[in-house]
Amino acid sequence: MQMIPIRNTIPSRYPPVTTWILIAINCLVFLFQQGLDPDELELFLRQFALIPARYSELVPGESDLSTEDFVPFLTMMFLHGGWLHLVTNMWTLWLFGPTIEDRQGHGRYLAFYLACGLTASIAHVMFNPSSISPALGASGAIAGILGAYMRLFPLARVVVIVPILFIPIFIEVYAFAFIGLWFFLQVLQSTVGLLQPSSAGDVAWWAHIGGFIAGFALGPLLVQSEQRYRAYYPDEGRLGFDTDGRI
Repeated sequence: MQMIPIRNTIPSRYPPVTTWILIAINCLVFLFQQGLDPDELELFLRQFALIPARYSELVPGESDLSTEDFVPFLTMMFLHGGWLHLVTNMWTLWLFGPTIEDRQGHGRYLAFYLACGLTASIAHVMFNPSSISPALGASGAIAGILGAYMRLFPLARVVVIVPILFIPIFIEVYAFAFIGLWFFLQVLQSTVGLLQPSSAGDVAWWAHIGGFIAGFALGPLLVQSEQRYRAYYPDEGRLGFDTDGRI
């Protein structure tokens, strides 16, 4: 059963300026990619997408790494492989990013987003050391946002569409159920990829897992104090955690 999120029910007090900027940068970079010819695009991706084998000395001529060679660990999160890839990532960022930005503040949220994306990149390289396929996409950083959302607001509702025989059914589900199911599928797919590498496809499952765990752990640490923000609403729930998301 596929669930497509369409609404985050947690209210926000401040405009999500950083989220808007991140979405704009991703879209502008993608439009730039679209304007490149195939040879230029290949060169661009080799320079700014993440190729794990480059860091395990499996690519001839690239064993001597410089500081610039580690730039893709960050730049890869602003690249996308197609319109569907871009739209799904930006839609998820638009739905859940403003809530986390609202609780952390603009600067902390940006640092949090980049840290989750960097952790996702490291996880991808660790579990795919011999891959020569360029990895790209914001999904690892966005997985961190989902992790923080689940940690802070597990009992909040997420409005989703469940298509049944071409008929859209609108339902509300708890955030811990929706995001928990998503995370379970990432773990399942990554495990299958370890056992049967040929079935893993081009999806960076371990990047999703790494980003999610980083967000789950780091998100609450960057939340603004209640003196600088409002009190939590009852439906935001903590599932055993206090108002800062800590046990």
